[in-house]
Amino acid sequence: MPEPGPVQIETGAKAVGVPRRVALIHRALPARFMTEEDETVMTFPHLVVREALALEILLIGLGLLSLFYDAPLESLANPNKTPNPAKAPWYFLGLQELLHYFPPVVAGVLIPALAVIALVAIPYFRVNMERHSLWRDRSPAKLIVFSGTAALGAAILAVFRCYILLVPMIVFATLMASLYFPADRGLWGLLVRWTPLSKFVVRTHLWLSERSLAVWLMSWFLAAVVVLTVTGSLFRGPGWSFVWPWQ
Repeated sequence: MPEPGPVQIETGAKAVGVPRRVALIHRALPARFMTEEDETVMTFPHLVVREALALEILLIGLGLLSLFYDAPLESLANPNKTPNPAKAPWYFLGLQELLHYFPPVVAGVLIPALAVIALVAIPYFRVNMERHSLWRDRSPAKLIVFSGTAALGAAILAVFRCYILLVPMIVFATLMASLYFPADRGLWGLLVRWTPLSKFVVRTHLWLSERSLAVWLMSWFLAAVVVLTVTGSLFRGPGWSFVWPWQ
């Protein structure tokens, strides 16, 4: 087999052209090429088509619902008769529910402002780009900081008797802290040993352990919004007292 000739490198005169790289590899060394797996996809058609399908399904569902059920409209507005309770639109019922527990400045100004600032600032942190798992480094200091922050938030909610948000916080904090330990230890270890679905429990633990901090924070935020909205819509009666929906 003839020996390859010498490598010639030439420079082009086009300054804005695409540069060409020449790699000199010794015969005794294998040539290895590393490819980076990119999880991103194009906005069109992947995202746009899914959004269009979701919009069509929503419109069809609302159309069918309107055929069988009338809109829950009340009588004409009467300025001499204020309804009790006077509820805001459903998308504001979460804030109205917070006003039941916290002072107006806290519930109407401070908490919404912090939520908006967090939504604006979080995309600029690297946690949204790196997407590392929550307990990747298994740092005890990180667990202590997380536990202290969760305990402080739970104590504040308990002082204001905001149990409707205290329960989701305890559930999320307990679940996140339990993922610090492997699947064969802690609460997950008990589930693996005492339930017949041990493989499912291990897979669930693995899937949850791979979620990043940004995913957990967003999940807790959505859960809090849903709980507040549902409670204000279905479980509040005259004087903003707690009632069952069938009452």
